[in-house]
Amino acid sequence: MTATIDAPAGRVYSAPRVTGTLPGPRSAELLDRQAGRESNSRSYPRKLPMAIRRARGSYVEDLDGNVFLDFLSGAGVLSLGHNHPEPLAAAHRQLDEFVHGLDFPTPVKDEFTELTIGMLPEPMRERTRIHFCGPTGANAVEAALKLCKTATGRDEVVTFQGGFHGATLAALSVTGLVEQKEPVRGRMPGVHFFPYSHCHDCPLGLTRDTCKVNCAAFLEKALTDSNGGLTPPAAVLMELVQGEGGVIPAEVEFVQRVREVTRRLGIPLIVDEVQSGCGRTGTWFAFEQYGIEPDVVCASKALSGIGLPASVILYDEKLDVWKPGAHSGTFRGNQPAFAAGAATLKVVRRERVLENVRARADQLMVHLQGLRELGPWVADVRGLGLMAGVELTDPATGRPASELARRVQWEAVSRGLILELGGRDDCVVRMLPPLNCTAEEIDHAGRIVRAALAAALDGLGAAAEAA
Repeated sequence: MTATIDAPAGRVYSAPRVTGTLPGPRSAELLDRQAGRESNSRSYPRKLPMAIRRARGSYVEDLDGNVFLDFLSGAGVLSLGHNHPEPLAAAHRQLDEFVHGLDFPTPVKDEFTELTIGMLPEPMRERTRIHFCGPTGANAVEAALKLCKTATGRDEVVTFQGGFHGATLAALSVTGLVEQKEPVRGRMPGVHFFPYSHCHDCPLGLTRDTCKVNCAAFLEKALTDSNGGLTPPAAVLMELVQGEGGVIPAEVEFVQRVREVTRRLGIPLIVDEVQSGCGRTGTWFAFEQYGIEPDVVCASKALSGIGLPASVILYDEKLDVWKPGAHSGTFRGNQPAFAAGAATLKVVRRERVLENVRARADQLMVHLQGLRELGPWVADVRGLGLMAGVELTDPATGRPASELARRVQWEAVSRGLILELGGRDDCVVRMLPPLNCTAEEIDHAGRIVRAALAAALDGLGAAAEAA
């Protein structure tokens, strides 16, 4: 069924609609008020200038009556789109019962726990423990690092170039983005960055048909070389699909070799599934598609399905050496989030949402691959499930085409499609649609992205001629 939002006077929107320039006058007023009072750190309203009135399904309406197809989905949080009736109703019911529970057991928390562990591959379920973290993905990463350091008695951590794991201190320390971390002094020491499996732009300057997965071989050599300078780390931390890094799915052989060497050497493997988890890639967790079993899984963003904050780590019971209170937090017991999350999982199973993810992903890739027809600025099209990205680079220099990507984002939102940017120098146009989006919505988005890229290329050419 096509997701819609009811508009005034009984009208129904089932497609994007933008009238006039953005921002409209009512949005502009609120954006100005925001700029005068909020932190300079605010980011999304700078690139997507709108003040939001309401939303439902895959659509957002601003204060000026413009309707946008939302392929940002709260940065991947809204797995069932905005205000899905079932998790919303479950959260409403829970509000009347009990809201804030610390880490006390409750029936709704127990149900959420049972359903969440039940989404793991069967061999992992019996030996998995769950820990409820503070309400962010970054806190899950912090918890995973603390757990592994406590369990192993070691202090160093191996992670990968291009990764993003959060903006709190330890999570920022294991994040690759230099611009964000450089102003922050006193970061967590003992972090070692290794090349990630990115065959389109190999960090070792090799090609896929000749490299023999040297990125994995390099890590293995470093971990096993008695004169390599690296002591056994407390953990290896990786994303299976680098999201903020530019939608980069790792090669299967790379991941399997990393898992093999970490298991052989007794090093816990943490997979950060904050963005790739909860069905985003077409399986509940991305690691299922790589044929591995990690020691720790970080999950957050889409756990509740409707944007209520929740965050967990799922880990092998052999690591459960924490003492009581070792990783606490006041807001670990968000009962409405657990109720919504349990309802979301039931919808996912009943309505075969993961099958929809795989079907819509194939459909979206057809649209995105077609962008290559517009010229050589489209350097790569990639993704896994409904994490998709188009990398734009200057064909003359090979450098990231950041300005072109910004123009594409602007042309898209001006036509009613909300997109995100990511990757090195923000040269990747990213899409994170709701997991229950429809074929019609994918076609709408595909047509808009094509028109946006064509307009952006025209504008870039005109700017070059004027210069």
